[in-house]
Amino acid sequence: MSVRHRDDGLAGSSMGREGGFGSLLRTLLAGVPWSEKAEREEVLHFSTPASENFRIHNANGRTSVIGEDRSDIEVRALKTARAESAEAATHMLDSIRIIHGLDGDVAEIEVDIPSRWNRRGYVNLTVRVPRSLSTEIIASNGKVGVRNLCGTVRARSSNGSVELYDIKGDIEISTSNARVCCCDTEGKLVARSSNGKIELTNHCGSIDASTSNGLIRVSINILGREGVQLATSNGRIVLELPDEVDADVDIRVDNGVIRNDRPLCKATRERSGQLRGRLGAGGCPIKLRTSNGSICLR
Repeated sequence: MSVRHRDDGLAGSSMGREGGFGSLLRTLLAGVPWSEKAEREEVLHFSTPASENFRIHNANGRTSVIGEDRSDIEVRALKTARAESAEAATHMLDSIRIIHGLDGDVAEIEVDIPSRWNRRGYVNLTVRVPRSLSTEIIASNGKVGVRNLCGTVRARSSNGSVELYDIKGDIEISTSNARVCCCDTEGKLVARSSNGKIELTNHCGSIDASTSNGLIRVSINILGREGVQLATSNGRIVLELPDEVDADVDIRVDNGVIRNDRPLCKATRERSGQLRGRLGAGGCPIKLRTSNGSICLR
């Protein structure tokens, strides 16, 4: 019996089609904005200013600040560039700069990224600083994280969440379209968000927090003399207080319910959606407001 081998060119045709399609795809993708990526890490060290004031400007990218037992400032910048070709991405990467210097008595770093419609760049910063440093962070598009500091912290972000942990010092936070999260903080805390929830856990001190659209959840270990003021237009408010507290409570809800789990002295309901009363000996003001949502006092 003889065996015939058939070669009709089908395999070769298939390989030809695949190779042709791949070539066509590569041709079509060539020049497409952001199709190629390049990355590089840069490390900088510089002295801490005598004023112990530090400012960071990062328009695009994540910013993380960590307090340590150290005397200098270390900046690790992971630069990322996307462009229409590998060469263009590398060229853009070369043009991204980390500028540092003094603005008066404030040490300052700024991320400078050239703007091109068909190219995109961002920088993720990890900054290690002395624990006692007072820090200001200004970010447009990216998350902000700060932990383990004993100085004042100010953080502003347009489109990115702000998270703070283990901070002993006054805090000011502002974000437009993201959430705010703080845990184990001490001092005067002011938080603002346009569209995002605010969660503050294990705080010692006073709080002033508001958001236009979102939940506000707060737990306090020690109440500061300036008290608590929480307000949201569309969202729920939950406030947990320590067992022993002296405060004057004023709660108002336009469209929603009030749930109170604490014994209030001289409690009055002036009208539907409003509750006033005293906790302990009174003194510290507690004002809770929402237009559309419930308020729970625990």
